[in-house]
Amino acid sequence: MGKFFKIKIETLILSIILILSGILNFANLGIEGYANTYYSAGVKSMLLNFKNFFFLSSDPSGFVSIDKPPVGFWFQAVSAKIFGFSGWSVILPEALAGVISVWLVYYIVKRSFGPISGLISALCLAVTPIFVASSRNNTIDNVLVLFMLLACLALSIAAEKGNFKFLILSLVFLGIGFNVKMVEAYMVAPALYVTYLISSSLNIKKKMLHLILGSFILLAVSLSWAFVVDNVPASNRPFVGSSTNNSVLELIIGHNGLERVGLSGKFGAQKKSNNNLNRIKPNKKLSSSTQFKRSANSQASITRLFHYNNLSDQISWFLPLAILGFIAAIIEEYFKKSPDLRKKLSLSLWFIWMLTEFIYFSFSKNVIHTYYLTTMAPSISALVGIGIMSMWRFYKKGGWFKFLLPISLIINGLIEMLILSTNYNKSAGYKVTLIVTGIFCIGASLTLMLFTIKRNSTIAILTSIAFTGILIAPTIWSSTTIFYKMNGSSPSAGLEIVTKKKSQSYIPTLGSDKKLIQFLQKNRHGGKYLVAVPSATSYASDLILKTGEPIMTLGGYSGSDKIINLDTFKKLVSNGDIKYALVNKNDKMHGSNSNSKITNWIKTTGKLVPNRKWQTISHKNVKNETNSYALYDITPIHLN
Repeated sequence: MGKFFKIKIETLILSIILILSGILNFANLGIEGYANTYYSAGVKSMLLNFKNFFFLSSDPSGFVSIDKPPVGFWFQAVSAKIFGFSGWSVILPEALAGVISVWLVYYIVKRSFGPISGLISALCLAVTPIFVASSRNNTIDNVLVLFMLLACLALSIAAEKGNFKFLILSLVFLGIGFNVKMVEAYMVAPALYVTYLISSSLNIKKKMLHLILGSFILLAVSLSWAFVVDNVPASNRPFVGSSTNNSVLELIIGHNGLERVGLSGKFGAQKKSNNNLNRIKPNKKLSSSTQFKRSANSQASITRLFHYNNLSDQISWFLPLAILGFIAAIIEEYFKKSPDLRKKLSLSLWFIWMLTEFIYFSFSKNVIHTYYLTTMAPSISALVGIGIMSMWRFYKKGGWFKFLLPISLIINGLIEMLILSTNYNKSAGYKVTLIVTGIFCIGASLTLMLFTIKRNSTIAILTSIAFTGILIAPTIWSSTTIFYKMNGSSPSAGLEIVTKKKSQSYIPTLGSDKKLIQFLQKNRHGGKYLVAVPSATSYASDLILKTGEPIMTLGGYSGSDKIINLDTFKKLVSNGDIKYALVNKNDKMHGSNSNSKITNWIKTTGKLVPNRKWQTISHKNVKNETNSYALYDITPIHLN
C-alpha cells in the first residue's frame, strides 16, 4: 500500500511539472506571430510541393534553400499541413518537443537515481528560461534537444548491458539530430562515446569495435540527406543556402561547422553576422551586416556564464548547483563499498555533456546565439536533481559532509543574486526577485547550516524553501514569454524583454507595407517572381508570408551567396520573369556583396520608381531601414 501511495504521489507531481511545462511552452503562443520569419517563410514554401519540402526551399520558386538540414523543418511543415499554416502551427513541434524532453529527463535520471532526483531534474528543465524561449520559437533547437535525449536514453541502456543494438539506436538518434542542426548535435557525442567506453559490461576490444562500427552508421545517417542533395543536379534543386559552392557538405564543414568555432579558414566569409552576445532589440528589423559588439563582461573566459550577461540569465541559474551536485554525487559513490555501475555511467553521461557545452560557451570567440544554450539545459538540470539528493543524504548522516547541502544552496543563491544585482536599478522586478531569492534561499540554507536538525521532515521543509528561492528567478524569467513577444530571430526570456517592450514603439517594415505588395501584384503581369531583393533579410521573408509569391533573394539569407550571375539575371529580365527589384541604397550595409554587379546593373539601367507609388506615406519620416531601399522597374521597356 505504501509503495502504491508513493507511485501515486510521484505521478501527481510529475503531472504537475508537465502541466507547468505545457503552460510555459503553449500559453498565449500566438503572440509570437511567425517568430523567425525566415524559417516560417521557408515552411510556407515547403508546403507548395514535395520538391520544396524535401530540399527545404526558402522561397516558393525553389530558388535557394534554408541554410539548415531538413528534419526540424519537416516536422514544422507536417504540423502546418495538418493544422493549417500559421505561426502557431509552425512553432507547435518545438513546444511539444520541450514538454516531451522534460519527461525524458525525468525518466532517464529516475532510472539511475530514483524518482525524486528525476522529478527535481524535470522541474529545473521545465523552468530554464532559454529552454522555454526555444520551445516558443521555430529555431528547431528544442527538436534537437529531444533527439539528443533519446540518444542518451538508448546509450544508457547500451552501456549498462553492453548491448550493441542500443548503441546503434543511440547513434542513429544522434545522426537524426545532426539532420536537425548539423554539428551542434555532436556536442553530446563525447559524453556518449566516453560513457560507453567506461562501461564494465564488455572488454575494451569489443567496446572499441562497437564504437568504430557505430561511427560508420552515425556518419551514414548524418550525411544521408546531404549525399542525396549533393548528387542531384544543381539545375533540379534550390541553391544550397549559405554555402560557397552549392554543396551541403561544404555547408556542414564551413558555415555550420568551422565558422561556429572560429576556424573558418577559406570558409571565413561570415554570412550571418548576428553576434548576439548583446541582446537584440525586439521588433526591430536588422540587416545581416549589423554587428553587435561584445560587452566587456561577455568576453571569452571561464567566468562568462557566472556573471550577468545575456548568456548567464538564460542558462546559469542552476549551473553552480549542478557542478557542486556532481561533486557531491561523485564523493557519495566513492565512499560506497560497491559503486553502482548505472549511477557511475549516468554521472559520466550528464557531466561530460555539460562540460563539453560549458567549455564551448565559455570560450567560443565566434558567433553565439543565446538560443544555442538550450542544448546545455538538460545536463545541468539532471546534475541538479542528482546532486541535491546526494547532498540530502549526506546531511541526514551528519559529519562534515552535511555542510555540502547548505553551502551549495548558498553559493547558487549568491550567484543568482549577483546576476540580478547588475540590473538592480533597471526595474522593480529585478529588485523584488533579488530580495525574495535572498530571503528564501539564503535564509533557509543558513538555518540548515547553523543549527543541528535531525528530523527528516524539517530538513525537507528547509531544503524545499531554499530550493524554491533558487527556482524563483528562472521561473519569473520563463513566465515573461507568456505575456511579452520575444525577438523572433533571437529568442530569450526574462524581465529584459519586458523593459525593452515598454520602451519601444512599432517600426514599420517594407515586408508589411500593403502599398508595396499591392503595387507589385498589380504590375507583375505574369512575371515568375514578384520582386528581386538582395537577401532574405531584406524583407523577402515578410513578403513571402504576406503574399505566398516567389521572391528572388539574389544573395540568399544574408546577401553573400553566389547563386546567380549577371548574364543569367539579364536573361530572366528579358524573358519577363523579373520586373521589379528592391535595392539597398547603402551598399555598406551588406559589406562585401558578391552580387554587386547585379545591384549596380539594376541601379544604372533600371527605372527608379517614386516612393509615393509603392511606399506608405507614414513611413517617410520614420528613421528605419524602409528608407534604405529603392524600388527599380527593370522590365525591358524601361531599361536605359
